[in-house]
Amino acid sequence: MIREIVKIDEEKCDGCGLCIPNCHEGALQIIDGKARLVSDLMCDGLGACLGHCPQGAITIEKREAAAYDEVEVVKDIIPKGKNVMIAHLKHLSDHNEHDFFRQAVEYLEANRNNLPWDLNEVKSEVHQSRTANSSSCGCAGSAEKTFNNSAAGHSTGDISSALTHWPVQMHLINPNAQHFQNSDLVLAADCVAFSMGNFHSKVLKGKTLAILCPKLDQGQNIYVEKIVSLIDDAKINTITVVIMEVPCCGGLLRFVKEALQIAKRKVPVKGIVVSASGEVLNEEWL
Repeated sequence: MIREIVKIDEEKCDGCGLCIPNCHEGALQIIDGKARLVSDLMCDGLGACLGHCPQGAITIEKREAAAYDEVEVVKDIIPKGKNVMIAHLKHLSDHNEHDFFRQAVEYLEANRNNLPWDLNEVKSEVHQSRTANSSSCGCAGSAEKTFNNSAAGHSTGDISSALTHWPVQMHLINPNAQHFQNSDLVLAADCVAFSMGNFHSKVLKGKTLAILCPKLDQGQNIYVEKIVSLIDDAKINTITVVIMEVPCCGGLLRFVKEALQIAKRKVPVKGIVVSASGEVLNEEWL
């Protein structure tokens, strides 16, 4: 699939760092005096950092990016230096991308004699960071987490939660994250869980989640691409679309239908419409 990804002109970049707090996924870092995209994996291409570069060094490029390939990313990072590789490995660790982390280390081990820097130094610094549980992503709130919940959910006070991962906002999710692989996906409008008291037990239990507002969210063009990636790359099994009865919520279902026309795979889709008082008005397979 074609993805939009941040591109940095190192000649123009003066390392001012103004772009860093405006990267929602924490994919940018200042390393060796330059802004660096430390992981294609976490860049959603929305360009929130674009307007914060006084030198105009950041642009968005479109390029073919099928299933994410950790080895290719590592090959690209190696000549950028030891510090960039350390930041990338920390980034994978902080976002619980354990399989990608393993693939990266295995490739580096197999090619350690050809590396322009000492692999042991890289591994040592990354290990210390993981042990200390420090965050290198620049945005702890969007760091991916997977919860080891039972099928019944975990209890917080008197409320039972069926949420198994974080983040859940559509702009912040990574379709390649392990928790989405072969899962049953719930795509819900932001307001649903506030209206539907039994949302977790009736709808979310045993499924993964992404939320969005088809009326108020900015940068909605990326939503269809992410749904396509969830279908084709993460190979989700089903999609449950949960919307409010208000007309503007219909946009969420439209995103799914557009994605299904583009995707190579076909998956069953269930639609659920909820009233403002939390009642299920309609529930059917589409």
